[in-house]
Amino acid sequence: MNIYVSNLSFNVQDEDLREFFTPFGEVTSAKVIMDKITNQSRGFGFIEMSDEAASRKAIAELDGATVEGRTIKVNEARPKEERPARSNNGGGYGNGNNYNKNRY
Repeated sequence: MNIYVSNLSFNVQDEDLREFFTPFGEVTSAKVIMDKITNQSRGFGFIEMSDEAASRKAIAELDGATVEGRTIKVNEARPKEERPARSNNGGGYGNGNNYNKNRY
């Protein structure tokens, strides 16, 4: 089961996240999401556990727990939603709306 953890301290790293969940069962992966530009934690992460019962127990017991002075939120991760494809017909210069069409 994939688990979403939010409101993490910016000091929490992948291994720390793994350690929080290990007492509940086997953790197959633990990932704190990092900002691409600053390479700093974005304050949330994902855990994958192989046993669904252990995952549900971890969610129940860790949701609302205090970690490094912050109350974390833990729940089952939802599948990533598909975003619509971006089009080049809105906003900015040369956006296809012919803003300057009648000026000259």
